[in-house]
Amino acid sequence: MHDIGFIRDLALVMLVAGATTVLFQRLRLPVLPGYILAGVVIGPHTPGVLVADPRTIADISNLGVVLLMFTLGLEFSVRKLRQVGGSLLLVTVFEVGFMLWVGYQLGLLFGWGGRNALFLGAIMALSSTMVATRTLTENGLRQWPFARLVVGMLVAEDMLTIVLLTLLTAIAISGTVQTIAAFSLVGHLGLFVVAGMIVGLLLLPRLVDYVARLERDETLLVSTLGICFGASLLAAWLGFSVALGAFLAGAVVAEARSAPRVVHLVEPLRDMFAALFFVAIGLKIDPAQLAHHVWPAVLIALAVMIGKSVVCSAGMFFIGHDVRTSLRTGLCMAQIGEFSFVIATLGLTLGAVSDFIYPIAVAVALICMLASPYLLRSADLLAHVAARVVPRPLRLLLTSYSGWVENLRPVDENAVLAAMFRRLLWHIAINIALVVTLFVIGAYINAHNAAWFEHWGLSRDMRHSLIWACALFLSLPLLIAVYRKAEALGMLLAELGIRERFAGAYTQAIRQILAKLIPLTTLIVLAFLVSALGSAILPPRGVALSLVGACVLLAIVLWRGFVKVHARLQAALRETLDKPSPADHKQS
Repeated sequence: MHDIGFIRDLALVMLVAGATTVLFQRLRLPVLPGYILAGVVIGPHTPGVLVADPRTIADISNLGVVLLMFTLGLEFSVRKLRQVGGSLLLVTVFEVGFMLWVGYQLGLLFGWGGRNALFLGAIMALSSTMVATRTLTENGLRQWPFARLVVGMLVAEDMLTIVLLTLLTAIAISGTVQTIAAFSLVGHLGLFVVAGMIVGLLLLPRLVDYVARLERDETLLVSTLGICFGASLLAAWLGFSVALGAFLAGAVVAEARSAPRVVHLVEPLRDMFAALFFVAIGLKIDPAQLAHHVWPAVLIALAVMIGKSVVCSAGMFFIGHDVRTSLRTGLCMAQIGEFSFVIATLGLTLGAVSDFIYPIAVAVALICMLASPYLLRSADLLAHVAARVVPRPLRLLLTSYSGWVENLRPVDENAVLAAMFRRLLWHIAINIALVVTLFVIGAYINAHNAAWFEHWGLSRDMRHSLIWACALFLSLPLLIAVYRKAEALGMLLAELGIRERFAGAYTQAIRQILAKLIPLTTLIVLAFLVSALGSAILPPRGVALSLVGACVLLAIVLWRGFVKVHARLQAALRETLDKPSPADHKQS
């Protein structure tokens, strides 16, 4: 029986999950808390234990988290992030930052220490995509206007999750946020995320679409899961979280034209592994240990529900939505879930947090999951009570504010100019990120392959010169693009900012100066940034100046060729990101 130990434990988990979903559906209760409770019942900390092998529990948990994070990545989509909007993203950043601060202060208040408090803040900061979307679906509210705001905030939180996972991994491994090692790891993680997303967007959606054209669901499903597990393995090999690799793989595959078909094929696996993931959470909980921290768990749950409801509702109102819509949005976001468990697991795995943090996170999530449907149903009652309690002058002020914000929304010419600004700034930012990535890759190659270069008789200075020259040459199309986009931005700003009634006869001259000053300033700032990040591979000054001169001459001679190369890359990326959504096809 030892040889089938894993199969036996997995079979027990799936049998219990199946019985739980039937029972909780019959009782009309949320199923996700049922999975967790089922895991506690059959776990190693309960009398009559059924699943006790720690390695089996860890394997089941890792399998569940990889598939769950991959499917969440499929729902994330870079295109959806672009549709979120700046105001909604700003509200989400403020909400996550505020809850991070609240959790940190609560951890310090309980005397749990700095790292435990920081991880607690991260656990409290992120809402549950699964709980929120299931609550909307079960209540028949997916098509309501506030549901789009909820989905937008969840997508923005998914992006912030990558940032949090990156920073927390660095803190957990280095033990502090104030060491060079921590910043070095943040840089490597950031490089992995940026390079993985950009290279993945250029290659993987086309690969998935090619496989989809074979018209075999089995081939498409196996290939997609291969990408998922391959990305997880790559992340683990580089020392990062398998959850991060799976999530990034899902986000990249979501940009394929055949993504709806992939989602349809993966949906049954998602439901299965979601059950597996939540049962595995219950397997790790010690009820006796949780009993010692029941009151902190209750206080933290109240802080999550009240804090998220108030901050999200206030944020929605201040960006121009009415009170009822704002309140419904805030109440739907008032819970934590799968990302919080991933963060708690990360802290435990890396030895960054105490053992009691995990069961507390689970208890808080359970309380919020059970309360979430009732909170959303109480939105109209709370809005009615607030309308009666708030004094009439204040109600009039709030109504006037909503009308004022509505009038400030960009329309007609302002909307066109705002779109042009955003597009130019996005292009500049993406190209700068790619240039920085090339030089950081060069520094990474230099640090980990010095022996290989020495084998070929290259000295340290020759090695630095070669790597730096390659990075600079590969950056030329991107640098030219940065200059051209910055030049267009400068012309736009000059045209709008320098008015003839103020500058008189010097209007045109000042506009020309400003139009040239902005791209030159951009290149100077970029040169300092590249010098700082590429300092580890910077060749001797004379060699560096000679290489820069040679590249400038090369750029002048091959300017049109480099522009065409960049245009093809940009077209490929735009084709991936600007594909019509399935909803657009249905509407047309």
